[in-house]
Amino acid sequence: MPRVKVARKSTAIDMTAMCDVAFLLLTFFILSAKPKTQDPTKIGIPAATIIGPIPEVDFSTILIGQGKVFFNVEGDDVRKKTLEIMGDKYKITFTPDEKNTFSGVESFGLPIAQLKGFLDMDAKQRSTIAQPGVPVDTTNTNELYDWVHSARLADKYLHDKELKIGIKGDSEEEYPTVQKVISTLQKQKIDRFNLITALKSK
Repeated sequence: MPRVKVARKSTAIDMTAMCDVAFLLLTFFILSAKPKTQDPTKIGIPAATIIGPIPEVDFSTILIGQGKVFFNVEGDDVRKKTLEIMGDKYKITFTPDEKNTFSGVESFGLPIAQLKGFLDMDAKQRSTIAQPGVPVDTTNTNELYDWVHSARLADKYLHDKELKIGIKGDSEEEYPTVQKVISTLQKQKIDRFNLITALKSK
């Protein structure tokens, strides 16, 4: 008897599920990625040989450049709470819109009396305005002390963690400004802090 030939069926793989997973992963990474923000002043940081990531939570950065000091604390919720504490201390009422705007501001260098006007600007105006720096006069007006203290209180209240401090300074910066910042931290018994540097080339 002749053999019965079985018709061959073409093999096909349904890639729909794989495409869905790929797009979900792509969407997740796009939404969770943190864009690199530009510092409010140009700072040429010194080089180092050890690599370590900058924390994205429970961390505050103090930028020093051109004799000016700028302040930043990570986390939208911590920024908003920090502003509320500072508003209570300086008897300044910030609107909900101003608080939301401040929660998205990475670094700033203004006296708190000028902060409301700064927050009322659009993002383009804020990026072009020349900021005079946060007052850090250790003998008279030291608003940096209050910002650091308020951020520590906010982080402790919201995350129950001790806020870590990092100093990012220009490699050409003169010592007096750096000394004022360190003295401000030491007044709050902060004797351990991070120095943010760039990677030293071989």
